[in-house]
Amino acid sequence: MRWVVVVPVKPAVDGKTRLAGVLSTPAREGLVRAMALDTIAAAVATTEVVRVVVVTADVPLRTLLAGSVDLVDEPGGGLNGAVRAGIDRAVRSDAGVAVLLGDLPALRPDDLADALSMASAHERAFVADADGTGTTLLAASPGVALQPRFGPGSAAAHELAGHVRLAVVATSTVRRDVDVPDDLIEVARLGVGPATRAVL
Repeated sequence: MRWVVVVPVKPAVDGKTRLAGVLSTPAREGLVRAMALDTIAAAVATTEVVRVVVVTADVPLRTLLAGSVDLVDEPGGGLNGAVRAGIDRAVRSDAGVAVLLGDLPALRPDDLADALSMASAHERAFVADADGTGTTLLAASPGVALQPRFGPGSAAAHELAGHVRLAVVATSTVRRDVDVPDDLIEVARLGVGPATRAVL
């Protein structure tokens, strides 16, 4: 199955506030953009992905991405509002739509391809984060509407909304997002992309 991937990215000034205790504001903003760039690059490099839609109001990030992806202005309404705007742009009759959060700096295209292959067996599916409570990937087959429920406890919320929890291996880079300082240690161990490596 072919896929269009939507990546919502908060403005860097508002992103990853739980890292504020260990990073200066400029360093945190730089890290948010770098992680997004590495996540997006991995999605673009995934064979099954035919288009990447990035929803963001972050002007420096938009400048860096201009011409390489489909850019959508963030409409307001928080993360789920951004996700819906991306889905609206992404929908096409011959491809599935997947939402991938932009804080997966260790993401490898083969891991994403494996997760999307698993998702293709279901109308709606998701990948839980390493803790099992959040969501890093949300996917739907062509013509099937996604039900985004991002936020605290999103894994359970997506399951209740009819998305199948995929049995992605614990070591998959699709599951390893960054929210707190300890997460930086884990993604560094896995090996981050070049943009994040330069910041770290």
